[in-house]
Amino acid sequence: MWAQRLTAPSHFEPCETRAPSPSDLAPGQVLLRTTAGGICGSDLPFFRGGTSPDAPPERPSYGSPGFPMHEVVGEVVASAHPEHTRGDAVVGWASGFDGIAEQVVSTGDGLHRYADDLLPWEAVTIQPLACALYAVEQLGPLEGRSVAVLGQGPIGLLFSHLASGAGASRVIGVDRVERADVAATFGVDETVHAPVDRWLATLSSAERPDVVVEAIGHQTGTLNQAVDAVAFGGEIFYFGVADDLVYPFAMRTFLRKNLTLRSGVALERRRVLAAADEHLRTHPELRERYITHILDVEDVQAAFDRAAAPTTGQTKIVLTMP
Repeated sequence: MWAQRLTAPSHFEPCETRAPSPSDLAPGQVLLRTTAGGICGSDLPFFRGGTSPDAPPERPSYGSPGFPMHEVVGEVVASAHPEHTRGDAVVGWASGFDGIAEQVVSTGDGLHRYADDLLPWEAVTIQPLACALYAVEQLGPLEGRSVAVLGQGPIGLLFSHLASGAGASRVIGVDRVERADVAATFGVDETVHAPVDRWLATLSSAERPDVVVEAIGHQTGTLNQAVDAVAFGGEIFYFGVADDLVYPFAMRTFLRKNLTLRSGVALERRRVLAAADEHLRTHPELRERYITHILDVEDVQAAFDRAAAPTTGQTKIVLTMP
């Protein structure tokens, strides 16, 4: 089968590799023929040549065919999962992060059957939306609270949208890239075009948000900036992926401000994927504005190069498969 493979940092090449067989499936697994996939910010450190310090050794990694992509849409070819049958169109997690390939084996509990009225590239939105929905569920009620979202890339904009929909009194979006063009669509009341530390330096006590979502990750600085930014008694959700096993943390500030810190990956994945599917159908603005670039998988190099260099007018980048 065809696949794309990283042969050097930031450099893809097409390859042929062994196709998985239905006989390879363990109980609960599903074999998919991929039809589309989304590039997530958490894929980009791997694209640049990084490795995950806590990944199990059996999971595909840098240089493996199909790696790195976990947001996947596909058609079920074979199933060892009771809720998925051959021919189903599904969206969710490629559990091996190996979705840039003709076929993938994935855990069925991380997949959801979506209706035929969505095109595969449109269905990609369901997966990141499910992640954001689950995270927002872990927070306290947002109605009447001010919320700052650090990072207004594809996932940060979804957090802004959900906070606005949950009744936040004010949603502040902070990003180095100018995002004023999509602020109204995603419910952002105040767009801050600046690094987080510069925004933080302008805040008065009265302006500090009740909730901060850190949607940047991949470095240690912005977690402590979130601690500095949030109001006394406030709440932080650390969603950005941690590339280091240990982070320095402003514990004294955290303690003195009586703060709450939450984090974690999405659980109950089939449930939240179904909820995201329903949410997408009731919010057509997401279907119209979230995905800005659709490229054929043969253009995977250009797609990842673009994703690694975000600009105004660029949100979600999707690959479609032949």
